[in-house]
Amino acid sequence: MKKFIRKVMLVFVLTAALFVPSNVQAHGLLQSGSQGYEVSELQQRLKNMGFFYGPVTGYYGPITERAVMDFQYKSNLSSDGVAGPATFLMMNEVEKMARVVHGEARGESYIGKVAVAAVILNRLDDTDFPNNVGDVIHQTNAFTAVHDGQYHLSPNRYAYRAVIDALQGWDPTYGSVYYYNPELATNSWIFTRQSVTTIGNHLFAR
Repeated sequence: MKKFIRKVMLVFVLTAALFVPSNVQAHGLLQSGSQGYEVSELQQRLKNMGFFYGPVTGYYGPITERAVMDFQYKSNLSSDGVAGPATFLMMNEVEKMARVVHGEARGESYIGKVAVAAVILNRLDDTDFPNNVGDVIHQTNAFTAVHDGQYHLSPNRYAYRAVIDALQGWDPTYGSVYYYNPELATNSWIFTRQSVTTIGNHLFAR
């Protein structure tokens, strides 16, 4: 997981301006006392992810600060309660992974959802795959949900939670970088991979 955090920070250093809201680009961060549309957007995103339970007010008070700290802690960032570019970038990465989890595994058990998130992270640590979340999930034919449009569905709280649990180190796939439904798979190549475990309808493999 430390490798993933280092990669996120590298992407932040190289391309931060592409990922963060204009207010953050201009002012560098949102913190206690900040207010406005950008704070409302932050609160809503944290609410979607299950970290913010208060009303969306557009004011960065103690409840928002606590929610930001909780998100930072759970995603292995420095828990200072300040929403700066690194925090927004991590939120974007969690959002991307949650969309894949929701599209690929919303009919699976919770552990099945965590397993899909873990596969994404395992690919990031494997030199045979791209080294950033966006390229991993958009790799040709990598994830059915990306190619059939389900990626664009709004994730539910279980998808977000599954990603956070995977970021915390839960890997029910034991390092797998592939998964497939053996009842539906048509590409014979996938059957040549070393099987690791079956979770719900998915067989996970290396």
